[in-house]
Amino acid sequence: CASCHVQRFAFSDPRTRSMGMGGTMGERNAPAIQNVAWDHFFFWDARALSIELQAFAPVTGHAEMGSHWNEVAERLRRTAVYPPLFAAAFGDNGIDSMRVAFALAQFERTMISLSSRFDRYFHEGDSTALTLSEKRGKDLFFTRANCADCHSPPLFKGHEVQNIGLDSTPVDLGMGGRTHIVWHMGRFKTPSLRNIAATAPYMHDGRFATLEQVVDFYADDVNTNSPTLHVHMQPWVKGEVRLSTQDRADLVAFLKTL
Repeated sequence: CASCHVQRFAFSDPRTRSMGMGGTMGERNAPAIQNVAWDHFFFWDARALSIELQAFAPVTGHAEMGSHWNEVAERLRRTAVYPPLFAAAFGDNGIDSMRVAFALAQFERTMISLSSRFDRYFHEGDSTALTLSEKRGKDLFFTRANCADCHSPPLFKGHEVQNIGLDSTPVDLGMGGRTHIVWHMGRFKTPSLRNIAATAPYMHDGRFATLEQVVDFYADDVNTNSPTLHVHMQPWVKGEVRLSTQDRADLVAFLKTL
């Protein structure tokens, strides 16, 4: 897991797209793992409805690990390390895909992000935790920049699958590529903004290298003509989102406090 979910990058992948078997490049960037105990679905296209179901997929995914669960379980059984650990966790040393998925999921549930500078300011009442620029960015985030419409606290994520207007005609069909429903085309899971300064590049395909580029996209380049654009993007359709150079710098400064 850690070959794509790298700890020093908040368990995300610093490459534009994540690498699988034999150096094969995938189509998407591996997202950060944090606060997933409160997620409603997993993968960019929302195809898994629990952490356990998510844990099954990469092992057999042709573009990821390209293996088989019976082979992986046998490999674990042959080690000196894992049988006693499975016995301690499950009551005997049997190892199979279900137990591996349960163990992975329980570990992921411990990966909790909290006590950021924003948290100290907002929840603990430390008025010195944010600079003036960061405070202006916070106010923009929750008001006329409309960021909180999709990235709501305390997790700074949404529990929806949305088309935010990245492309007029989606190249990656997202949820629609799985369901083949027209209204799902170009829709992706809304990621958390916690630890966002550590998780570049951004978007499902890693197209933006910096937070400045992300904010510029929302300020200037949302494709409001995308046919499956989410209803939360109406402020952009109406031309209500206008951000000055200072606004953009303040927003980036605030994002870094998460």
